[in-house]
Formats: sequence, C-alpha cells, structure tokens
Amino acid sequence: MDFDLENPFTDSGDCLCADMASLLRAEADHMLSEAYVKSLKLEGSDFFVRKDAIFSISKICRGFDPALPYLAVNYLDRFLSEQSLQKPKPWAIRLLAVSCVSLSAKMQKTEFSLPCLQAACGIIFDVQTIERMEMLILGALKWRMRSITPFSFVSFFIPLFKLEHPASRQALKVKARASEIIFKAQNGVKLLEFKPSDIAASALLSAAHDLFPFKSSDFQSAILGCSFVNKECVASCCSAMQEALMEEYSSAVNEVSSSDTPMNVLDLQLSVSECGDSTGTGASMASGIAGLERLPKRRRMEGELMERPDGPNLSFHT
Repeated sequence: MDFDLENPFTDSGDCLCADMASLLRAEADHMLSEAYVKSLKLEGSDFFVRKDAIFSISKICRGFDPALPYLAVNYLDRFLSEQSLQKPKPWAIRLLAVSCVSLSAKMQKTEFSLPCLQAACGIIFDVQTIERMEMLILGALKWRMRSITPFSFVSFFIPLFKLEHPASRQALKVKARASEIIFKAQNGVKLLEFKPSDIAASALLSAAHDLFPFKSSDFQSAILGCSFVNKECVASCCSAMQEALMEEYSSAVNEVSSSDTPMNVLDLQLSVSECGDSTGTGASMASGIAGLERLPKRRRMEGELMERPDGPNLSFHT
C-alpha cells in the first residue's frame, strides 16, 4: 500500500513516522471550510449532494476494506468544501463518487476495475471522463492527497493510556474499537467541524470507556492532560460523536444485533465542566493546540454541468 491512513507522510515501507507536531501543523491544511460545514448543518444544497455521493460511494465500495470508502469520502468533503456544485445532475454526482473512489484506490494501491466499480452506480463513464473529473478533484485539493485524518493520531494517543504495551492485546482492542467508531461516524456531519486530532482523542476515549469502564477516569486524565490536546474541543467532540453514533446505530438497529454493535459507546458522558475539573498528568494545557486560522472562503462553481454524461463541462471558475 502506497498511502497509509495512519502514516500519511511516508510510504508504509518507510520506517520513519511523522511526529505529532508535524501532524498538527499539517492538519489545518486539510480542514473543511466553515462555509461548507455550515451549509451541511443547515441542510443546504451541499448536504444533499454529499448524501447522494456517499450513498454511491458506499455501493461502489461494498466488499472492499473500509479504508477505501473512508478516504474517498474524505476526498469528497474536501472537494465540495472548495467547489460547490449547484444542483448537479444525478449522473454528475455518480461521476464524482466514482472518481473519488478511483483516486482513493490508486493512493492505497488497491486493485480495481473501473467497469466493476461503476456497475453499482447503474451508469458507465469512459476512462477519459473519469480522468478529467479526477484532475478537477486533484486541483481542488491542491494535490494534497495524503490526507491528515484521525487515524494519523491514534497511534500517538494510545501510549498515553499506559496499557501493557502499545502492541498488547488491550492496546489493539482499543485501537480496533476506536477505528470502528471513526469509520461509523464519518458519514454524518456533526464531526466535520472538528480537527482530526480531536476526533482521534474522542474516539479513543469512547473506545476505552466501552472496553475498560472502570478505568475511564484514568483514561480521560491521560488524554486531557496531554499538552497537544485542547480539553474543551475534545469535550465538545465527544458529545458530537455520541450524537453521530446514535444516529448511525439507530438507522442500522434492524440490521445489526445489539450484541454485535458497540452500543455502550454511547454511555460515555464527557461534559465541558468535567473536562475542566480533570487533572491531567501531562504538561499544562496552556501550551495546548492553538486555534486554527480561518480558512479562505471556498470558490464556487459557476453554472451547472451539462446534461450529457459523455461530455460534461467540467471546468471550474474561480
């Protein structure tokens, strides 16, 4: 695999890992614009475009490793954050979905066939059309395809729990559960305003609480006492994560038995006041993460895509 969600700066075969400070500096460049997040919360046009595109991505990626659709949705959000599609045709949304999945597969060196990927969409685009859409996505993302995601931070936070060993069975269980939570929460809009590092910390707290409830307070102190963590942001993120997971599990409750679904993740209660009272073992929170700089207002796409799927007008105007 050429690109690893957990190690975005290097190839998986490289023994070098990015340090936390480098990741924190880079994550600001991968945040979504405030205008896009606001549009999603208000269920504007972006909300329905995103919803339809994610539905197509889910169908296309059925049977693949969950990292494939996760990165595809990440590309989708970052693209829509920069380029707003005004009332696109259904085929245009499917083209966007196929192109995001194609880029995700190429980055992760996943073997795939374009005709097979598109079969689930009910429409087949020629290679040239997909490549043109891929180039537009690459341009909007400024060719930053090694996305900084919550998975990039999970391995840095786990040692703070002081489990038996970073590679112990306990640590692997916490990591696996946190990864499951991150995967499940992505499709909602409640977490999109938070930094990847905050989402990673919140997912690990939820996972640790679920697996080791009697040590929950110790885990909270360990995470919230880290000098890289903003306690108030993590507290808000935990609350939003609970809501996102509740919505996700409610929609799937008839498909998955309660014994197979980590419903007790929702029991985690981490209020801002509780965070303020926590006594961390790390450095002072005064040296925590500074607020992100306000991102530039996104550019909008002028005009709609043409109706013919074999010859769309895919140019964007700034």
